[in-house]
Amino acid sequence: MSMPVKALIIDDHALIREALGRVLISLVPDATVLEAGEPELAFQTIERHSDLDLILLDLSLPGMHGLTALRSLRTEYPAIAVVVVSATADREIVKQALDSGAMGFIPKSSSNEVMKNALSLVLAGSVYVPPELVGRGASKQPLATQAEQSQRTPSDIGLTERQAQILALMMEGQSNKRICRELNLAESTVKNQISAILKALNATSRTQAVLAVGKLQLVLPSLDKPARATREP
Repeated sequence: MSMPVKALIIDDHALIREALGRVLISLVPDATVLEAGEPELAFQTIERHSDLDLILLDLSLPGMHGLTALRSLRTEYPAIAVVVVSATADREIVKQALDSGAMGFIPKSSSNEVMKNALSLVLAGSVYVPPELVGRGASKQPLATQAEQSQRTPSDIGLTERQAQILALMMEGQSNKRICRELNLAESTVKNQISAILKALNATSRTQAVLAVGKLQLVLPSLDKPARATREP
């Protein structure tokens, strides 16, 4: 990713801010990273830096609930992408964050690689939601509020096994090139398959696909290394 990025990390733990800053710098080496340990300082910083591209927001903040801060940010600064980075990652919290305008939700337990993929997706204008919270065999309350709807498999909406694997990687925030490497496919094949996936989901973008998977409670395959290396017949 070559574009300059200016980001603000809002978290009351200095070590977390430092760690998130390192992840962001590893993704965008020339990024400008600002920090704030509490909401008041955060809003003061945003007022001084109206050209921010990204805010990483913890939900456990002193003096203000993170969701309240999120709603204020989306109202006052709608052009800035906000990603929630939280130690609490159940489906209801994720849903509330997305409903409040978050462009992504990253559990603090995520690996650096997952965080980089998620941030890359958000900076490209899409939405990141942890795959395990949008239908991979989870038994808790679904992200979508249609509780009466049963879980579905990709084949139920007409997807092939290969398309299901590609969709699973899309949900991880993987780029087309990365999907090509993971599944040993030509880029033209991946593009054609993604077009078919979006059509099956009645979506026109990856963002809509993420939300559609949640609404459908679609159970996606868990890809291990052998599955990722399987060559397209």
